[in-house]
Amino acid sequence: MPTSRNGSGQLPPAAVSATGLRKSYGDKTVLDGIDLHIPTGSVFALLGPNGAGKTTVVKILSTLITADGGQARVAGHDLTADPQAVRAAIGVTGQFSAVDGLITGEENMLLMADLHHLPRGEGRRTAADLLERFDLTDAAKKPAATYSGGMKRRLDIAMTLVGDPRIIFLDEPTTGLDPRSRHTMWQIIRKLVTGGTTVLLTTQYLEEADQLADRIAVLNNGRLAAEGSAEELKRLVPGGHVRLDFTDPAAYHHAATALREATRNDEALTLQLPHDGSQRGLRSLLDRLDAAGVEADELTVHTPDLDDVFFALTGDTVPSPNQPTEAAR
Repeated sequence: MPTSRNGSGQLPPAAVSATGLRKSYGDKTVLDGIDLHIPTGSVFALLGPNGAGKTTVVKILSTLITADGGQARVAGHDLTADPQAVRAAIGVTGQFSAVDGLITGEENMLLMADLHHLPRGEGRRTAADLLERFDLTDAAKKPAATYSGGMKRRLDIAMTLVGDPRIIFLDEPTTGLDPRSRHTMWQIIRKLVTGGTTVLLTTQYLEEADQLADRIAVLNNGRLAAEGSAEELKRLVPGGHVRLDFTDPAAYHHAATALREATRNDEALTLQLPHDGSQRGLRSLLDRLDAAGVEADELTVHTPDLDDVFFALTGDTVPSPNQPTEAAR
């Protein structure tokens, strides 16, 4: 699915763009020609099962490994020709925390400030501001090993922001967090984007992609299976329907006569009709029931969600134990 274009027919300015990215390890092809266009100031989610190639994309774009083929530009800089400029423009939070548990949260922040060659006074101000911003001031003097999982993740992202990056790569940032910590992380990501930061997010959580991403790319077996907004992806999958439930057998049979295209369940007294869930379509259905003098006891609408998209595009039917998925309702 093509990326949306602006009124002049041109693609919006890209913070990250890639064409034909390829990567293999021996005879194992991890990426098989990936194209990306991530607009500035947006959240772009790479969604896919374990082994799909998500982390490899992040490692290539953050200059941690080199691609075997293809081209990419990050923050306007060619990945191969000017990797140092790319590194200066980005921040990376990996699947595993970079926090040093033997030192305090504040010391972790000051260490990052030193690595970015910030003057001592500026480094302390930056550290203090970020610790406050991420609600870590009270814990700043405590060893990071004493932090909860959510606190360590917040500190990890705060450390990533010390260099004021324009683009942030978040590789499965909420894996292992409890629901409250996950929602806190979502709020942090939204605030970053509101401030103009571009975020490339990899995730296995369907709800996370649905909640945060302006655009989603579904990666499977090293290829992009589909790309678009959450709503665009949901429209790729058939299966939307309306179900009508009845308790009165006579009303059920009258409705079945009026709605001959419906799939009947005479035992459960339910009718199911293909439906896109639109307001106009629902109004038309209700008008037909009114004309037949029939009223259903319950009407439910099902439209495809990211679960349906994910399973249809990846061929998965049951997530693996270490691949948690949450329904995007």
